[in-house]
Amino acid sequence: MLGDRYETLSFAIAAGNTRTPIFHLCGGDTTEGALDEWIRHAITKISYLHFVTNEGSRKRVIQLGESPDRVFNYGSTSIDNILSVADLNKCEALSSIGMNDCNYAICTYHPVTMENVNIDNKIFGFIKAIEKYSHMEFIVTKSNADQGGSRINALFDEAEKHVKNFHVFTSLGVKRYLSLMKYAEFVIGNSSSGIIEAPAFHIPTINIGDRQKGRLQSASVINCDEDINSICESIDIALSQKHKKLCKEVINLYGDGHAAEKIAAKVVEVARGSIDLKKTFYALNIEV
Repeated sequence: MLGDRYETLSFAIAAGNTRTPIFHLCGGDTTEGALDEWIRHAITKISYLHFVTNEGSRKRVIQLGESPDRVFNYGSTSIDNILSVADLNKCEALSSIGMNDCNYAICTYHPVTMENVNIDNKIFGFIKAIEKYSHMEFIVTKSNADQGGSRINALFDEAEKHVKNFHVFTSLGVKRYLSLMKYAEFVIGNSSSGIIEAPAFHIPTINIGDRQKGRLQSASVINCDEDINSICESIDIALSQKHKKLCKEVINLYGDGHAAEKIAAKVVEVARGSIDLKKTFYALNIEV
């Protein structure tokens, strides 16, 4: 079971009631600006095996009372995809969406579900910032199904009609999305892909707002506020030679690209043995 989606929580509850073991991927991460934060931790407590993406997340899962011998840090399967799926060259990737060779950025903007704010103002600011960089194209993937996502998508569709360098797609698919990311000048928005996948390509990420707050980040990630000036300042940094050089030297924090095979081997090993769902809470000696 992957991640932190609210629909996944319902499956986890059903599995728990039928005493079906859950093997959970990507537990222990923190995303303070999204409902995913508490949903992810809830799924962790229902799950039996835990395959986390980094050492900090491994420690948090154990802090939630899960025994260390059921928590494994094999990295993110997203890094596996980068090595095996992103095989289109730049011209092929652009041609597949009807675009010619150009300098471009990849954009994804999701609702910040733990905030009660005016979505329209945020998106207008985001679009106005993009308009200032008319020498670049911006390839935009639509928002997810979280509350507020449909409004963001409507604003994107409207903007595409009058912003010449703004190109909106409902979905690009994994192969095309990652291939396009590989040759992008930078990734901008508030998606986890800018935190986990973009640094593995050694390209800059502009992470807007608090949706991904708390998630482990590489030095290539530039965090900024949601106003026009902050976004533009961050774009200037991302395009600078100094930051591009830094990005070339960043170390991937989310595994070696072999997570899937390690996870599969451990699942087979555990499934062949005996699984006791009566878990004992693993208590840490912490003074409060």
